[in-house]
Amino acid sequence: MVSQQPASIRDVAERAGVALGTVSNVLNRPEKVAESTRRRVREAIDELGFVRNDAARQLRAGKSRTVGLVVLDVRNPFFTDVGRGAEERAATAHLSVLLGNSDELPEREAAYMDLFEEQRVQGLLISPIGDVFDRLARLRDRGTPTVLVDRPAQGRGFSSVSVDDVAGGYIAVSHLIDQGCIRIAFVGGPLSIVQVSDRLDGAKRAVSEHPGVQLEILSETGLTVHSGRDVGVLIGERAPGDRPDGILAANDLVAVGLLQSFTMLGTLAVPGDIALVGYDDIDFASATVVPLTSVQQPSRLIGQTAMELLLAEIAAREAGTDFEPRQVVFQPELVVRESSLRAMHSNPQQG
Repeated sequence: MVSQQPASIRDVAERAGVALGTVSNVLNRPEKVAESTRRRVREAIDELGFVRNDAARQLRAGKSRTVGLVVLDVRNPFFTDVGRGAEERAATAHLSVLLGNSDELPEREAAYMDLFEEQRVQGLLISPIGDVFDRLARLRDRGTPTVLVDRPAQGRGFSSVSVDDVAGGYIAVSHLIDQGCIRIAFVGGPLSIVQVSDRLDGAKRAVSEHPGVQLEILSETGLTVHSGRDVGVLIGERAPGDRPDGILAANDLVAVGLLQSFTMLGTLAVPGDIALVGYDDIDFASATVVPLTSVQQPSRLIGQTAMELLLAEIAAREAGTDFEPRQVVFQPELVVRESSLRAMHSNPQQG
């Protein structure tokens, strides 16, 4: 049996009794066509089951109706919310968002940048792993504007949307110190991820202001629940006097893993033995077995703002006007929950 050929735009025009250009206008510029004519064309489209060949249209136009988004780890709800914000704003410009997950691997990050350029995306949003500014500059020079997400542009000629992670690390560890913690651990890495190293810098600054407070760095690990569990087991095997009494996790997933380990061990209480603070304030943070104190980032707003900056640059390019890159930096907030409130619990280690 020979399969039926898909309906063409010419078939739609013949069925509706209009010119080819009228069908094109209905599909791309409907405001230019009278309502009665639009109705006839849409009825013809429905009757014929017409689906326009968007790939061919994009080939003729030299660009797509899509924007690329590359994130560090799609499993992290923080990046899910960033993506939602970006998608919401893109939809208002009739654009779609293509998602790439680098999984914190430079080679995958590079492959997605190549793929999105080949797909002729109108622009790129990226939360990069390391120093990719030269690669991004080549993309921009070949016509693909880029905005950095959750990472400052550091004066490199790109727009960026980020959070002051140094301030976030500082307020988190200052809170732990206020709760009486004197042996504090920073858990999560690698430090090649700028956001992680900035959070550690903030933690160091807070500790430097309080003589007698120690900071241990456990950064040779990942940013997942599993890596948090592994570190939690190692901490649980230490003698009581060698354990930290406060922990800042580099993100909430690590904090959840630590909390799971301590709970499964059954010998370490949070916050009585170890006060715990996460980072990102994902939705799940308030629903853990011990509600998690966390540094809150406006994840959805980050995505919306990044897309807004990208759309502004795209519009400037199309108009042939100059575009001045912008750097938007949001301030983090500490959301205090039970996991860090040692004053509410007895603490046998302190004294």
